[in-house]
Amino acid sequence: MTLEVLSPPKPRESLVRASVLFLEPSARRPRLGFTYDAAAAEVSEIYAPHPILIRDARGADATLDEEGFTLRRHVSAVADFTDEREAAAFGRNEAAHLVAHATGASRVHVFDHTVRRRAPDAARQPSTRAHVDYTAASGPQRLRELLGPEAEDLAKRRFAFINVWRPIRHPAQDWPLALCDARSVDPADLVATDIVYPDRHGEIYGLLHNPQQLWFYYPDMQLDEALLIKCYDSREDIARFAPHTAFANPLTPPGAPPRESIEFRTIAFFD
Repeated sequence: MTLEVLSPPKPRESLVRASVLFLEPSARRPRLGFTYDAAAAEVSEIYAPHPILIRDARGADATLDEEGFTLRRHVSAVADFTDEREAAAFGRNEAAHLVAHATGASRVHVFDHTVRRRAPDAARQPSTRAHVDYTAASGPQRLRELLGPEAEDLAKRRFAFINVWRPIRHPAQDWPLALCDARSVDPADLVATDIVYPDRHGEIYGLLHNPQQLWFYYPDMQLDEALLIKCYDSREDIARFAPHTAFANPLTPPGAPPRESIEFRTIAFFD
């Protein structure tokens, strides 16, 4: 397995104007309902498109503790990420190694992975609403759900939920990820949103549109690149929540294959 910090290329003059779905202000608490075998969601509130400028992140040298995301070059040993056994046996170990290497975490627990395809028959499509996977309340709650009695001691130290996202089968030209610089997000832009599955009730942040937000993306992510995204951090003086969403990139070449990707969900623990 090959692992190295990605050396940032020279900055390019590349701004994309694209439309992103943001949560609209409301007096009601938002709710998203999902099943495990359907792509559609039950949505209680209105999400409206807003045009935003999305900058090329390849010249930004972004970090997890500043912007809330970073890119790593990594040649995976997994031949087929859609093979559940292979993704679980090898992909999860690689994700743990990537997060530990990027953060200095003493322990990384990988608890889930999801393959997404932009295809009519795919149960898990690219997520097209600006969001953060956890909130200040649901991060610690999810830790308790996943690790039970052990969570009490682990929560006494710093811990962070970090997603490892990578394209599979082909580069990510179609519907890539847009990432919001965590430092540009007003706390008032983050709206606690119920997320309901058949067997679990959680909470994420929906995102209100704010012209002060700074958005980035990594053009044409390759199969040997992995994106790390901060979804929660118990430490409050650094980037804690990095909003993100898939978006229709107007620069996508005609005929580019529909996006296929995998994300591994991890918890990093620090001494």
